[in-house]
Amino acid sequence: MNLLPYDSLYWGWIGMAAGIVSGALIGLFFHQEQWLGGYNSFPRRLVRLGHISFFGLGILSILLGITVRQLGFDQDTVRLAGRWFFIGQVTMPLCCFFTAWRSWIRHLFPVPVLSLGAAVSVLLWRWPHS
Repeated sequence: MNLLPYDSLYWGWIGMAAGIVSGALIGLFFHQEQWLGGYNSFPRRLVRLGHISFFGLGILSILLGITVRQLGFDQDTVRLAGRWFFIGQVTMPLCCFFTAWRSWIRHLFPVPVLSLGAAVSVLLWRWPHS
């Protein structure tokens, strides 16, 4: 997987599309008051969080693509940060949706959190100085 700035833009927009599709799908059931145990239930909150994480991480992926282009990050940094970010962007909504299904899966949340943290850390560590 060779992640370049335009890949982050692409995956950011894929995240937007996934947010729209997941919102449409779960929107089919929101009128049912007791769907997934009711509005404040743990499963329903996690499903909403998974849906929103598509948008939030999609926006951040787009910002990543713009930032590395604008500031002229070296390709090794872009590749490394992009890979970590991609892992987080994929695993965060998956963890949310699967945790809504089986609560023990919540123990996998360190995967997206640490990978996203690694992506940001790589960018900050290797920030280009003019």
